Amino acid sequence: MLPLTFIISLLVAFTVSLWSVPWLIRFLCRINLVVKDLHKEGTPLVPRSGGLAVVIGFMAGIMSFLFFFTFVARDQAWLTESSLTLLFAAVLTIFIITFIGFIDDLLMVQSEQRRLPGGLRQWQKPLLTLAAAIPLMVVNAGTSILIVPFFGHVDFGLLYPLLLVPLAVVGAANMVNLFAGFNGLESGLGLIYLASLGAYAYVHERHLAVIIALVTFAALLAFHLYNKVPAKILSGDSLTYLLGAVLATIAIIGNLEKATVIISLPFFIEFFLKLRGKFKMQTVGYLKQGKIHSRYTQVYSLPHFFTRTGKFTERQVVYFMYMIQLFFAVLIWFV
Repeated sequence: MLPLTFIISLLVAFTVSLWSVPWLIRFLCRINLVVKDLHKEGTPLVPRSGGLAVVIGFMAGIMSFLFFFTFVARDQAWLTESSLTLLFAAVLTIFIITFIGFIDDLLMVQSEQRRLPGGLRQWQKPLLTLAAAIPLMVVNAGTSILIVPFFGHVDFGLLYPLLLVPLAVVGAANMVNLFAGFNGLESGLGLIYLASLGAYAYVHERHLAVIIALVTFAALLAFHLYNKVPAKILSGDSLTYLLGAVLATIAIIGNLEKATVIISLPFFIEFFLKLRGKFKMQTVGYLKQGKIHSRYTQVYSLPHFFTRTGKFTERQVVYFMYMIQLFFAVLIWFV
């Protein structure tokens, strides 16, 4: 059973995130950070960059956990000084990358409103997200010994914090960002893989990974209530970057690289499908008689397997994607 401090942290994260979303919707509308919802009749304008609400809830949950540990229940023997250092580094990484995602959202929306190419350039995204990996790098998070297929245990030494950690953060952030364009898709997928990884980390006693996964889950659940079809607010890069950083952080500080790679296989599949289209083909389709139709006859994204038939609503396409993610979320327990 989860300690009381964990449970309180989850409740705080959920409540603060739930309170933040309506405020964030009004704020984003006020600053005109809105985009067209392409899968709705009349393409209504919807605020974008919901990751801000999630990171607020996440920060509140983590701070409440530290408060109760410090002043109320100091019974977590695993929470040593070094563990606290890792936790603060992870929180800083997640906060920085969410801010970068928000900047990208801001630039992207402004450029769309002016009908100009905009947002962060492709070479700028990995460069800026690289900055978010620095906190984990400087504290030498994780263990340098990994199990590599066909090679067994390999000690990467300094290559782990200086090369593999930044690659993981940058890769995961941009990988999760591949899935975008459908109401509730990014947040729903996140709920599935965070719940599974959180439980997996708990069973294997990776306590820091548990708190990060489940606090993010709680904050994300509150946001999902507003993001599911029909969405009142869209995820934006601020959320996809956040979720990618959380995945990388769980893998690194929880030493759960294998489980994280397996649960992320839908994103790897999406990457190669996008590569097939030279990253020029859009995931989103168009609405016709209540159904979502792909813009292409070929498959350049996982949702295209469903939208190319023209037989499914947006909600149904999203649920199909949930089922794919759920399969890999269960698979980690058997591989």
